[in-house]
Amino acid sequence: MGAGKKAFLRKKVTPIFNKIPLEIMNSFEFISYSEKETVALGARLAKHLAVSDIVALFGDLGSGKTTLVKAMAKGLKIKPNKICSPTFVLMNIYDGRLPVYHFDFYRLDDVQEMNLIGCHEFFYGDGVCVIEWAERLGKLMPKEYLGIKLQHQNINERRIQCTAHGKRYQKFLEILQNQ
Repeated sequence: MGAGKKAFLRKKVTPIFNKIPLEIMNSFEFISYSEKETVALGARLAKHLAVSDIVALFGDLGSGKTTLVKAMAKGLKIKPNKICSPTFVLMNIYDGRLPVYHFDFYRLDDVQEMNLIGCHEFFYGDGVCVIEWAERLGKLMPKEYLGIKLQHQNINERRIQCTAHGKRYQKFLEILQNQ
């Protein structure tokens, strides 16, 4: 790919909602044209994460959820090579600028199982909660969170939709749009 083509693709990364007033916007979407661009999103997001923030990730296998978690972790001063999807252990805890509680609910089908592991204690704990396969939470989904849905477009491209659930997370949309 020539240099001109790369520059053109980077320009297309800008969100497709630039003319929508932020006060009425609860979500936006854009195309990430590479893993590097998905990582950049995670790094931008990490700069603004605070205690008790919840990031709920949605998407098929291989859509980039764990890649995004690694990027957020790096931004929180956690070595990305320490991050692995906790599919079989359900949750990993990482220490960084803030503790990160990384859940993966891929293997859980019953909401009661999630209740038994006490996930809500971590949702509102002293760190950042990142949940892969968040759609499996059902009625246990927190009322307020930042939802990020990743969808395959092709081998390198992902459609990423960020949705604010709650006032705090509305600010994340503004931050992600303006950076």
